[in-house]
Amino acid sequence: MNQVYWVYILKSLKDQKYYIGQTNNLEHRLAQHNSGKVRATKHRTPFVLVYKEKCYSTEEAIKREKFLKTHKGYNYLKRLGFY
Repeated sequence: MNQVYWVYILKSLKDQKYYIGQTNNLEHRLAQHNSGKVRATKHRTPFVLVYKEKCYSTEEAIKREKFLKTHKGYNYLKRLGFY
């Protein structure tokens, strides 16, 4: 069975800002964010998962994460109702 990867967007309930990341274990990663174990987000907890995309390779997930962090990705997410 092939490994599944996830590109995800979290929303901070503290400051209403978004965080974009990728992982192969979404539940575990969300728990890490909410327990303050991720340096980039530890001061913005708690988080809720607001978006996820399934990918079938780590390369695909990294590429998609990078895209979502670009201006074109921002516009795409804006059309979906983010930002």
